[in-house]
Amino acid sequence: MAIDSIPTKGRTLDHAAFVYDFLEPVLLMGKQAEYDRKILSLLDPAPTDRVLDLGCGTGVLCSLIGARLDGASGGFAVGIDAAGKMIQVARKKRSGPSCRFEVMAAEHLSFEDGYFDAVVSSLFFHHIPLDLKAMALSEAFRVLKPGGKLVIADMHIPTTWMGSLVSHVSRWFFMQPQIGENIRGVLPDMIAAAGFEPPRRMADFFGYITVFLTTRPSIPMA
Repeated sequence: MAIDSIPTKGRTLDHAAFVYDFLEPVLLMGKQAEYDRKILSLLDPAPTDRVLDLGCGTGVLCSLIGARLDGASGGFAVGIDAAGKMIQVARKKRSGPSCRFEVMAAEHLSFEDGYFDAVVSSLFFHHIPLDLKAMALSEAFRVLKPGGKLVIADMHIPTTWMGSLVSHVSRWFFMQPQIGENIRGVLPDMIAAAGFEPPRRMADFFGYITVFLTTRPSIPMA
């Protein structure tokens, strides 16, 4: 059964949904397992945690997170994406007792305040323009518990000549100015502006992807 996409100003990847599982390992240069392990190690979820995956695509990372959670005890991961075909593939391949998927735009989350213990995003923010980046980060802050973690892995200022080449070619080849925003280094300041602690740079991959870790500040003691 086809699933409708959610209207959004960001770029959705409906056209790539049914080949994305073949393309992603190529784009990650054979290091997808290492990349995912790093993100999982930073999240380090407890079995009862609730984890939100923004822009989950076909759900590979979300399912790995879900495998660490105990659905019977209330732990689960939920992946959201505005692209209905991505969610269709994710549900078919990777739904389970501790992992589910919803069609939803990151800038308009339907979850209540402070609902999640952690929020994660992998290779999503370079697909959306500055205003939606800010809105998605604000929404992530809202649905995250005080003290909860935010992990973002995405395109950032290139650290190698090859990373710079890939970044700039991608920006012009795909006619995607949002990539240009990322490689100018906008993410850390935008994360902090949304209310999070200043993000820490925890890892770099391929010369153009950076993994950031931050938290929503805890409520001050009375």
